[in-house]
Order: sequence, then C-alpha cells, then structure tokens
Amino acid sequence: MKHILFTNWHLMRIVRLVFAIFLFVQAYVTFEWFFIVFGLFFLIQAIFNTGCGPNGCQIPKK
Repeated sequence: MKHILFTNWHLMRIVRLVFAIFLFVQAYVTFEWFFIVFGLFFLIQAIFNTGCGPNGCQIPKK
C-alpha cells in the first residue's frame, strides 16, 4: 500500500488530486453537495493511481 501511495507520481495524477480538492472546496462554498461525489471519484483515482495514465488507456502487449 505504501508503494502505491508514494511512488509513480506524474502530472496527471497530481492534476486529479488538485481537481478533487477543488471540487471539495466548491462543494463547501456553494453548498452543492453533489460535487463531493465527483471529488471522491478523482481523489480515489489520484490515491490509487487508477484510470488512464500518461501512456493512455492501452492494453499491455505482453
């Protein structure tokens, strides 16, 4: 678990984290609590490094 959290941080993963924090702040400021769902989606992608990475959504050729 530590390996997933602390390694392989690239630009897209940081963008997902920043966007999740932005959505949490907007949900709090505007009282639109539905934004928390989207914020959690991007936060989970950033923490666990899921989704399309810098190489796109391609299948490994092994």
